[in-house]
Amino acid sequence: MVRSSGLLTRLRDPVALKSIAVTLSINDFVAGVSATLNYENEEKDPLEAFFVFPMDEDSAVYSFEALVDGKKIVAELQDKYQAHRNYEEALSGGFQAYLLEEDKCSRDVFCCNVGNLPPGSKVALTLRYVQELPLEDDGALRYVLPAILNPRYHLSDRCVDSCLDMKTPIVPLEDLPYTLSMVATINSQLGIRTIQSNCPLSDIDYIGDDKTSAQVSLAEGHKFDRDVELLIFYRKVHSPSVTVEMGMPERESDSLMGAPSAMVSFYPDIPEEETSTKCGEFVFLMDRSRSMKNPMSGQDRSQLRIDAAKETLILLLKSLPMGCYFNIYGFGSTHEAFFPESVKYTQQSMEKAVEKVKLMQADLGGTEILTPLRKIFRKPPIPGHPLQIFIFTDGEVVETFNVIREVKFHSQRHRCFSFGIGEGASTSLIKNLARVSGGTAEFITGNDRMQSKALRSLRRSLQSVVEDISLKWSLPPEIFAHMLSPEQTVIFKGQRLIIYSLLIGQIPQEEVTSEVCLKFTLHGKSYEEKVTFSLQPKADDNLTVHRLAAKSMIQSKDFGFKETTLIYKRDVLDISLESGVMSSFTAFVAINKELNEPVQGPLVQREIPRSILFSGSSMGQRNYPSDLPKTLPCAGFPVPQPPRSIRTGHCAVTTRGPNGAPQQPRYHQTTTKCVIHTDTPPELPHLLKYQSYEQGSREHNMAQLIYLQNADGSWDMKEDLAKILGTSFEDMKAAHPTEVLEPSAWATMLAVIWLHANCKDLKNEWGLLERKAVVWLHNNAVRGFSMLMRTANKFLKTSVSSSIFKC
Repeated sequence: MVRSSGLLTRLRDPVALKSIAVTLSINDFVAGVSATLNYENEEKDPLEAFFVFPMDEDSAVYSFEALVDGKKIVAELQDKYQAHRNYEEALSGGFQAYLLEEDKCSRDVFCCNVGNLPPGSKVALTLRYVQELPLEDDGALRYVLPAILNPRYHLSDRCVDSCLDMKTPIVPLEDLPYTLSMVATINSQLGIRTIQSNCPLSDIDYIGDDKTSAQVSLAEGHKFDRDVELLIFYRKVHSPSVTVEMGMPERESDSLMGAPSAMVSFYPDIPEEETSTKCGEFVFLMDRSRSMKNPMSGQDRSQLRIDAAKETLILLLKSLPMGCYFNIYGFGSTHEAFFPESVKYTQQSMEKAVEKVKLMQADLGGTEILTPLRKIFRKPPIPGHPLQIFIFTDGEVVETFNVIREVKFHSQRHRCFSFGIGEGASTSLIKNLARVSGGTAEFITGNDRMQSKALRSLRRSLQSVVEDISLKWSLPPEIFAHMLSPEQTVIFKGQRLIIYSLLIGQIPQEEVTSEVCLKFTLHGKSYEEKVTFSLQPKADDNLTVHRLAAKSMIQSKDFGFKETTLIYKRDVLDISLESGVMSSFTAFVAINKELNEPVQGPLVQREIPRSILFSGSSMGQRNYPSDLPKTLPCAGFPVPQPPRSIRTGHCAVTTRGPNGAPQQPRYHQTTTKCVIHTDTPPELPHLLKYQSYEQGSREHNMAQLIYLQNADGSWDMKEDLAKILGTSFEDMKAAHPTEVLEPSAWATMLAVIWLHANCKDLKNEWGLLERKAVVWLHNNAVRGFSMLMRTANKFLKTSVSSSIFKC
């Protein structure tokens, strides 16, 4: 079943969503967003319409309001059941009403109901949220405005009341009636180095000579054909900091929103260590649904997702340590395992797995993750080898919380490293799989290389465990810190750590400096990092720190409308209502009761279509989402289209008559378009063909070189290796210093030197397997690297230092 984003109604003629305007304000590492959606009812009847849209899992939504014909209606956050009752009663009374809620089956999808919109009326709906910005490996802060809501795959009928259960017409991108505009303002005393985006931007307008403030906007004419991504590079990002924010004066001084709140950011300097562990059971789950045939990005000749996945799996296999255990699962509507049980990592098992990876196809239908996960968890653990699971998926399941609950239930015996491939991957699924199990989450979009991010996670999985993590405050005696963030159990090198706390007590009037210290142990040795800060709280009308703290508390207890325990549900409801931050159990509702007279006439529903891209040049819907039934434009066939309920019980959608009275559903006909539901995707005439890397390119040669490496880290002296090195097998043998080196040692040296000389910027991908090669050389008593390097550099026409072979 296709589920899409946009203003959704129930008939063929769309409600005109005129524009979407986003105002983005980034201060240091936090984004404040105001998004306004402008609609106009051009019909002759009043409307009830639905807008379904994606949002990042970490967004703390705290405000929703409607501007109707110049009048502002501010919504109130209420218990979800009460909000629905109030909304339905308002519609029945002929009043204008607006409802905003999270989807019951996924926290990264929202639904907005616009009820009783009179003919000729205009409405502007504005929601506001704040969000922490993740830090990328290259030091960039990443903000994403989600635009793509991928098809979601049903595992069962448990979420029949999901707001995603809607079928909408599909139209070419150029026929979409709405556009997107965005203006972003960035402020930071760290200094702004540059701003990048996957979308065309205006020139960066720096405000002042010190480049601590800048403004940039999307180029005109942008449409919702891709997620909008901004990368902000500061001059310095790895500095610890503490922000203290003033609470609400009218609240109790020791309450969540009344007391000052502190946001502590650390970048723990975990000592560098060579990866030497040989233990671990590594299980890789790779999405093999048909949508994996789509390209990684919208650029011409972009690598297909399934090809990138196969290359990534081979790279991961080559990078595993000797002595560990591993297995690979492909999943879709069904699943397939390479081996009945995880096998020990040897040359034979690695070669067998690589051959199976080469045969992998995107041919397993939909996207069902839960069944293979349960199969993995049912298997007995391997003593001395902790389980590490790597999940790669570009699809989404409706039962997000069921999957998260399963992973959390088994979190004491495993860690999960999750990867969202392409625009529209569920942030709720990907982030929470990592969050509840102590792993990390990565999103692979645009020009990102799946290989780089997968190897970063593998390096983290091989890191030694950091233990005894604690935070110690040095505060005046009349003040104490009350922790709000969940207990921190995992820290990875290069990762930012954010902790929230309330400061309870009497804050001194005069300027006072305090200190907070992060402590942890590694290999029995204690480490600590300190940061000093001013205790004087700063006012913020948006209460950004307080609301981010509330969101952090909600995320630790909110596992969905149906999956959260009763005790946690009460806690989540209390936190949500006190802070004004939406949760699974609350919704915003606004009612305009100041109309001169109730809205008259039958209340009907209309649809806005979603797009289908008819070329590969855009990064939007990626051709047809081929896992699921489709809707296509066609002409000449009248088809009855009954309005369908998108919910059950008290929130069912019905057609209403005069004064809001419910009527029997009406059937409508259209002779301009029809909807055809198909089981297989149609052949579209103008889709570009995509291939993997061109033969002979640097990336292609690197992939081939990695493919030739043995499990122990060595290379054999073969003709295939000589071709990659740009020489002949005879010349490679002739240059071989036979008196001091075995053939495999010579081949291994040349392969490592070639990687350093030709692919240095991709070292984060081949670094682990290169270390295996260096260790193998030392274990095989290779000596005199300086002399051998001169011979090798001369042969390869390179100038690489012998220091690369230091063990």
